[in-house]
Formats: sequence, structure tokens, C-alpha cells
Amino acid sequence: MSPPTALITGITGQDGSYLADFLLTRGYRVVGMVRRSSTENFERIEHLRGQVEICQADLLDQLSLINLLREVRPREVYNLAAQSFVPTSWEQPVLTGEFTALGVTKLLEAVRLVDREIRFYQASSSEMFGKAQEVPQTERTPFYPRSPYGVAKVYGHWITVNYRESYGLFACSGILFNHESPRRGKEFVTRKVTDGVARIKRGLLEKLPLGNLEARRDWGYAGDYVEAMWRMLQQPAPDDYVIATGETHAVRELCEIAFARVGLDWEKHVLVDPKLVRPAEVDLLQGDAAKAKRVLGWQPRVSFRQLVEMMVDADMARYAGS
Repeated sequence: MSPPTALITGITGQDGSYLADFLLTRGYRVVGMVRRSSTENFERIEHLRGQVEICQADLLDQLSLINLLREVRPREVYNLAAQSFVPTSWEQPVLTGEFTALGVTKLLEAVRLVDREIRFYQASSSEMFGKAQEVPQTERTPFYPRSPYGVAKVYGHWITVNYRESYGLFACSGILFNHESPRRGKEFVTRKVTDGVARIKRGLLEKLPLGNLEARRDWGYAGDYVEAMWRMLQQPAPDDYVIATGETHAVRELCEIAFARVGLDWEKHVLVDPKLVRPAEVDLLQGDAAKAKRVLGWQPRVSFRQLVEMMVDADMARYAGS
């Protein structure tokens, strides 16, 4: 019997690389979709060379998606590709909408046209809650996005629900709260801090500029969260789930733990730069994953402190020769 095939858009990103790792341990044939580009950025999946297949297609090109699905014939599709850095969404709001909103529609439409038996996962985001209407946030909490990225994710979420209800597709959305790892991009605050800590400790940097130190987030480990994605597509019926730790921590706490890991006082090195504060701040995101725990049997395993220390250790290792 041939192994099940999973197609991952955004396989070169943090989540895509961890999901590929996980699915390979489950015996899947893993196919990653990437956009045609003059330069390759396969750093996060370099260790998977020869284990995953890479195919070219584009979320903005409907025909390329249809052709890819016909060629690959996946049982499961995980749509993780997006313009996902929130500050960039203010600088490129139209592009963000095209990838993060309309791209979802084009992929769902390709699934509808090629094979309605495909099980589809959409990467929704806690940024959809934005100016949170209640704490903690559940699957029933109203959305109030505070960035073009959050707005685009709301569209992607509801179009997934719409295709599920209109065409009977097995389409799920995972409303994932912030999830980090040593593979996180340096533009995200967690990795910006841990990379900064390593460079300061190695004498390569003196000060670390940050924005709002009081902003609180529900931070988990990306390696834990990708398992929840897979569990959603193994259920008898499609549904949407909040994936979160249920704990919140301020950027200030992130700094305290990260600098303490290498024996430094964060207050001597961190400075607040008003230019790094968002135009419309999201002050408090805290998820309630009770439904995911009950229905999916999912639990986060890595604590906030373990996550931050893991990331600091990895960045210290990267600068070991400096």
C-alpha cells in the first residue's frame, strides 16, 4: 500500500519545516510547494533534502495550483504559505491580501475542481482576534483584527468555512496563537531577542532596540503546534480549533529569561525604540485550547521558559565561532 501524500505550501517556513519533520515520522510522502524564484531559501529544510519532494506553483496563479494538485494527488493539503510578518502588512497591505486572503480562495477552488476528497488545513491566526473582545479567546470569540495581516487572515478563515459549508469539503482552520522555535525568522520579536542575546554575549552587539515591552502573547513551541494541524485532519468531521498554551507572557519576561540564560542583565542592554511600536497594537492575546485538548487529545509539551532557553542555546551555538 502506497504511503499517504501530504502537500505543504510554505514548506520552507518555520511551520512547514516542522510539519514536514512530523509527517515523515508518520510515514507520509511529503511534497512541498515553493514559488519560482531566482534564489533558493531552503535553510530550514536543508536537513530534509532527499526526503521531501519540492514542486513549483504560486498561490496567486490558479492554474499552477490546479496542475500541482493533479500531478501530486495529495490526500492532505496544509496551506501554511502567507505574507506572515505583521509589520510588513502595513507596508504591503495589497500584497498581503493577495497571498494571505485571495491565495486561500484559489487553493480551495483548486481542491474543489480537482478532488473534493482532499482534506484541507488552513493556517488561521490569533491575530484575527486583535483587539480581543474577551479573555481568553475561544473558537467563538468575535474577530477584531488590528493589522492588514489580521484582516487578511480573517478572510482566509471565513472562506475556508464557506467552502466547507457550501461544497462539503473537509476543510479545517487552526487558529494558532504565537508559536516559536530556533527556526523562527529574525524579524519576529522572540528570535530577535534570542539572536540579540547571543550577539551581545559574543561581543558582536551592544544594545538591542525593541518596541512595546508590555505587549503580552500566548507563546508556544512550533514543534508542538504542527502535530495539532495533523490531528485536525484525522478527525471524522472537519472543524476549527484554537491552538494555544493558555498562558501569556510580556516581552519584558521574554527578555528577562533570555538574557539570564547567558548571565546578563537585560535592562543594561535593551532600549525601547518608539519606531518599533505598531500603529495599532494588540495588547493581550491568550488562547483557550480546551476544545483541541478534548477533541484532538492535543497538549503543548514545551514550557515558555524551555522554549526561550532552547532558542537562546541555538543562537549561541550559531555564533560559537565568533
